[in-house]
This record gives sequence, C-alpha cells and structure tokens, in this order.
Amino acid sequence: MTGPEGLRCHTAAADSDPGDPPPGAPVTAFRSPRRELWGLDEALRIELPAPWPDHVGLVGEALAAIETDDEVTTPGSGPIAFGALPFDRRAAASLVVPRVVFGRTAEGTRWITTVGPRDGAHDPHVSQVAPPAPGHVGVDSVRAPAEWCDAVLEATRRISSGELTKVVLARELRVHTDVPLDPATLLARLRALHPGALCFAIDGVVGASPELLVSRVDEVVRAQPMAGTTARTGEPETDQRRAAELLSSDKNRTEHQITIDMVHDTLLPWCSFLDAEPSPSVVPAGPVQHLASVVEGRLSRPAAPVLDLVAALHPTPAVGGWPRAAALGLIDELEDADRGRYAGPVGWTDSAGNGAWAVGIRSVEIDRTTARVFAGVGVVADSDPQAELEETRAKAQAILGPIVRL
Repeated sequence: MTGPEGLRCHTAAADSDPGDPPPGAPVTAFRSPRRELWGLDEALRIELPAPWPDHVGLVGEALAAIETDDEVTTPGSGPIAFGALPFDRRAAASLVVPRVVFGRTAEGTRWITTVGPRDGAHDPHVSQVAPPAPGHVGVDSVRAPAEWCDAVLEATRRISSGELTKVVLARELRVHTDVPLDPATLLARLRALHPGALCFAIDGVVGASPELLVSRVDEVVRAQPMAGTTARTGEPETDQRRAAELLSSDKNRTEHQITIDMVHDTLLPWCSFLDAEPSPSVVPAGPVQHLASVVEGRLSRPAAPVLDLVAALHPTPAVGGWPRAAALGLIDELEDADRGRYAGPVGWTDSAGNGAWAVGIRSVEIDRTTARVFAGVGVVADSDPQAELEETRAKAQAILGPIVRL
C-alpha cells in the first residue's frame, strides 16, 4: 500500500443522497445525529505504536501529507481517518483512511471524497452482494456469572477500604455463528433501533454508543459523559418512575458527578470557555437509561486537534473508574479479560483536527464467525453484585438482540 505522500484526495458536492452502506460492503462508518460519514475499502492505514495516546499526532501528520483538491470544505470533508482504538492505553492502535467516503449533514450538505494514487483514477462506484444471514447463533458467558459477582464483591471491599472511589468491571460474552457476521447489516439494524445513538462500524467493531466522549467542530468542543444506569421496561409509567429514582439516587448521582468533574477538569486547560450543565438529565439508551450531562465550550487558539482531547480524556471514570491509575490496576486484577477495543474511543478525524469520538460501549468486535460482546457496570462501595449482574444483562441485550436475528 502506498504511503500518504503518494495519495491524492478530492472532495466534491454530491448530486444525490448516497443512501446507506450496502450489505456485504467493506464499510467504515460513523453516524451522529448531526453528521454521517461512511466509507468503503482502504486507501491508507495509519499505525500508532504503543502506547497509542503518546502517538496520536502521527494521524494529523499522515492526513496533512495527502495532496488535496477539495471543492467542499466542511468538517468531515477531505481525507478522513477512522479508528476503533484499544481500551488499554498501553497498546498499539491503527486508523484507516477509506478509499471513498460519503458525507452528509442534518442541514442537507452532501459530499463525496475519494482518496487514491496521485496518478490513478478515482471511481466511487460500489456494488456488493448481500451475504447470507446466520442460521445458527450461540452465546456463551466467558466467565461464570457467580465468579463475576465474586469479583464485584471484592471490588466493593477494596473501595470500602479506601483504595479507590469507583471501578468499572465488564463482563464478556462470546457469540458464535455458522456464517460470518456482516458489519454493514448489523450497522443498519442498530441505526434503525437507536436513531439517536452514535452508530459505527470500524475495523470489525460495530456498535451504537449513547455516549459522546468528545467532538471538535472548528473551535467548539463538546462532550456528554454518562454514568448512572437503570433498566427500561417499555412501560412509560414504570420507566418514568425509574428515571425519577435514578435522579434522586445518591449512589448514581455521586458516580455521575465523578465523571462530569473529570471530563470538565481535563478539557478546561484546552479551552477559553467551558461549562457543564448544572444537573443531569435521563437519556434512554435501548434497554437502559443513563444520567447524562453536556459539557461544552470553546477551545483556545490554536485549537487542539480532537485526537489530543481523546488521548487526554480516555478512559473516563464512566468506563474505567476513579482514581484512574488505581481503577485500571484493579480492572487488570479482577476482570480476567482483555477488553480489546471495547470501551475504547471510536470515531473519526479530518486533516483540520475536527472530529467526533464515542465511548465504544454497546458494541461488538467481530472476527468472521465469532464475536466478543462486553457489558460494564460502575462499582462503588455499596454496589450489590446481583444487581450489577442484571445491569450487564440489560446492557448486553442492546447489541445481542440485533445479532441474534435469525
């Protein structure tokens, strides 16, 4: 594959809506309520050595090295790098620059970006054959539920002893199918089920996250941290009652405030102005609902690239715990699983440093006929292991349901 210096990028207005990624296509996609980008094939892969947060500047360097000839210049145009980054900050990572990207905004702006050899033809046309659907899907718990509950109980003991305030423990499920799972098909199902979510399909990681880690559009920075969860039943009166209980819960409000404070304090040095909502709202997310607060402000000039903000924020207390170092150490000790890219940052960046990155939860990591699904919970001193187990089951259903559709 050619390096970035041998590539040329062209962005032009699209005459018609490109529609959705076709089933069976080698899709790379990220959709938020305000902006959608989806691409096909791979023009360039950008490798980040371990530890990946120390090397995110390589992405901007690679995108800047691509020759551009753009008729449309809007955030998300030009060469775009998409990434599903590992949860573990000590790991290496990679991002992909698709050969063709279709973009559209909620205001109706549409464009097509093509990236290829400087002396090569640019052909955005794609045709794919829909793959067969699985006839058999099996789901196994990698760790016995009782053993996982024992780990939660041990975490509450460690928190009560003063070692830390909160730790997020995740539980792994393994999915087996008789034919390879198709990311584009799963993405379409998740988009239909969760129209307000941040939906993505990047390098085999497919999901519909409710949580915005951080976005940057020109000088405007925004995050929407979430922490504190209760199940949804589908009965409006019951769900409203549970939402009220969530808002009045000391445990959940404390857990939420830890995350809000960390996100605000981490972003503040980059900003000329930054504010957080004074009180959280309850946001529905499939089978559960969360406490959520918007943090928004304006970046100081020169505005930091979005990947610098991603590297500073990840992992927030919502997926790691607090304090960060103690929580990550306890995860290594008690979780008994490699999270891979679960709960890692997932999103895109352009050559100007704009971008949007979700917290990679409600996701699945696909490897042909097998897939890994994680669901995590925030454990504090008074957490009940059985209640936390039930919460993992509710969260996992958001991604298992669309997979197990025979």
